Amino acid sequence: MLKHRGFPSRLPGTDFQFTIRRANKQGATKIIRRERYKDRAAPDRRADAGFMAALWNHFGEEPFERGNLDAGRLSWLIGREVVWAEEPADPAAYDQLLRIDRKRAEAAFPEVFAEPEAFQWEDPDADDDEDWE
Repeated sequence: MLKHRGFPSRLPGTDFQFTIRRANKQGATKIIRRERYKDRAAPDRRADAGFMAALWNHFGEEPFERGNLDAGRLSWLIGREVVWAEEPADPAAYDQLLRIDRKRAEAAFPEVFAEPEAFQWEDPDADDDEDWE
């Protein structure tokens, strides 16, 4: 399983998970299309937008491997803003290629593309210490 280094592990300040730490011994969790209803809670909508922002910042329009991206979080976007990059698709494979459908992603999450600074992520590998002389 590919680990996407530098990809945020969760939405900052929440328990909304974006990545998994290790591969499931029984195989990858299947990605299924989950319906997003208009009455979803604001934190859930914020998590979707944050995940889309992280995907866009990390991959852009290029195809990317599922790897350690959380299947549950991907399931909220699959078939709409995130699509299979190759057919036949295997929703239960860590090496499945995906890509962002920019037109649909911009329509669903205009704030991600209009205000990219609203979703700035701290570099998890960054050193907090200043250069000491």
